[in-house]
Amino acid sequence: MDYITAINIKDIIDILIVSYVIYKLILLVRGTRAIQLLKGIFVVVVTWALSTWFKLSTLQWMMNQMFTFGVLAVIIIFQPELRRALEQLGRGALFSRTPTETDNELNKRVGEVIKAVDYLARRKIGAIIVFERETGLNDYIESGIAIESHISSELLINIFIPNTPLHDGAVLVRNNRLMAAGCYLPLSENPFISKELGTRHRAAIGMSEVSDAVCVIVSEETGQISLALNGHIIRDIKEEALLSKLFEELKNKNKTKEKNSIWKWRLW
Repeated sequence: MDYITAINIKDIIDILIVSYVIYKLILLVRGTRAIQLLKGIFVVVVTWALSTWFKLSTLQWMMNQMFTFGVLAVIIIFQPELRRALEQLGRGALFSRTPTETDNELNKRVGEVIKAVDYLARRKIGAIIVFERETGLNDYIESGIAIESHISSELLINIFIPNTPLHDGAVLVRNNRLMAAGCYLPLSENPFISKELGTRHRAAIGMSEVSDAVCVIVSEETGQISLALNGHIIRDIKEEALLSKLFEELKNKNKTKEKNSIWKWRLW
């Protein structure tokens, strides 16, 4: 009886460890664009299962061919994520819990951004500020210059002052941290975008198309403030509306993180 109990305890510990590792790997992948690729892989697996169940021989053969080369393809596609996972494992960061932001921190962060954007708009200084939400932006953060600083209006203003080293590019924000500046963003290829909008606005729209990020843009030609979200852009948005929209969108992100946060402890 004691032997059987010992085996059961070992099985439970084994399952808990594997479950925890899988959970952290999911969080790691969620921090990149690879989550979209995972959804595609899931569709392929479901298609293969259905073809097997209904004995659709041609479709099943196609799925088998995809699986033959699928392992190598996955390694190539997920190479940045695998490298990042090994780096975080070496730093002990793989098992740490991502902190969520309080309402006070969010209010302060949005307030600092609004103050900076207002200053830049009045002086017609171009800027792009990108707020990360559920879709991680690690690939774009790594394209810029790492800063990892607390957000302040003074810092944002100094970054975008013309002819400074970091002014040409986007600033990426994660929670209450300014992660990087001078970041490159993907340009939107939407043919219906107004010809009046330049590269800065196309980059912000492109960022909002490939992720759920919220992008604030200041035009250096007109000084107008715009907001890009879900592939759409709101031009010449007023300060009160911008403040309300930013708080609403970023607050929703925090609620989702709190809901998805299962582990409340840290493994050292």
